[in-house]
Amino acid sequence: MGAALKVLVGNDAEGLSASTISRLKKEWGKQYDEWRSASLSKDQWVYIWADGIYSGLRAEKEKLCALVIIGVNERGQKQFLAIEDGTRESTQSWREVLLQLKDRGMNSSQLTVGEGEGEADGDGDGDGDGAMGFWSAIEEICPETRHQRCWVHKTANILNHLPKTAQPKAKKALHQIWMAETRTNAGNAFDLFIDSYDAKYPKAMANLRKDREELRTFYDFPIMHWQSIRISNPIESNFGTICHRIKGCLNRNGMLHMMFKLSQCAEQKWIRLRGFDYLAKVIEGVKFKDGIEVISVNQMAV
Repeated sequence: MGAALKVLVGNDAEGLSASTISRLKKEWGKQYDEWRSASLSKDQWVYIWADGIYSGLRAEKEKLCALVIIGVNERGQKQFLAIEDGTRESTQSWREVLLQLKDRGMNSSQLTVGEGEGEADGDGDGDGDGAMGFWSAIEEICPETRHQRCWVHKTANILNHLPKTAQPKAKKALHQIWMAETRTNAGNAFDLFIDSYDAKYPKAMANLRKDREELRTFYDFPIMHWQSIRISNPIESNFGTICHRIKGCLNRNGMLHMMFKLSQCAEQKWIRLRGFDYLAKVIEGVKFKDGIEVISVNQMAV
C-alpha cells in the first residue's frame, strides 16, 4: 500500500502517522461513495469497456475482483464509470453494477467491449466463466448495445490451447484476422485459421468460431476508433499498475477506495479518443462499412 500512498500524497507518504493515514482512508471512502452515486445523465456514453480485475485479496476461499467499467462520452473523454467488488464475475454481480449505472442516468452505449465467453476470468483457475456473466447481464439490462469481443483476450485464450511451439505462427495468423482492412478479408483469414487448426485443436476452434460475428463488430464503426474498440486495453493497461500498488490493503473496502483514488489519478493523464469528432455520427446512427461512412444516393446527389 506504500506505493499507492506515494502516488496519492507524494514523497511525504513515508512520514505519515497511522492516525493521518486512517483519516485519509476515511476521506477517500467518502469520496468513493459520492463518486459512485453521481449522475451520469449529462453525457452521451458512446462506447464502454468492461472487465473483471482480480486482486490478491481473498474473501474466505475466493479471490475478490473489481468489476470495472470505463466509458467514453460524445466529446471523446474517457472516464471510469464503475469500480465495484464481487467474489466472482457472476451475472448477478454485473447486473447490479449495470442497474446502478442505469439508475445514475447512463444511456445504453452504441458498443460494449469485453472479453469473450469462455475465456480466462483472471483468477488463475482456467474456468473462464466470468465473461459469460457480463454478457448475460448486458444483454438483459442494455439490449440495444452492440457487442465487441476483445481480441487480446481471445488471442491469449486460443494460444493457451496450443503447444508453445505452435503459438508464434498461430498468433501471427490471428493477428491477420483482426488487422484485415475489411470484414470480408477478416472472414477469409478467419476461415483459413479454422481450417488450419480445427482437426488438431477442435476445442480452441469451437471457442473462436462461436464469437465470429462479435469479434468483427468493430468494422461497423469509424476506422479511427478501431485501435480502441477492438480490445479492452483501456482497463487492463491501467489496472495492471493499480493492482500492484494496492498490495497491503487488508479488506475489500480498502481495496476499492484505493483503486478509486488511483484511477482518478490515471484519468488525469488520459487524452481524448482518437477521432473523437466521429462520435457524433455514431450517436446519430450513421452507417459505416469497413470503417468508412456509407454515403447514400440522396447524399451524393446533394
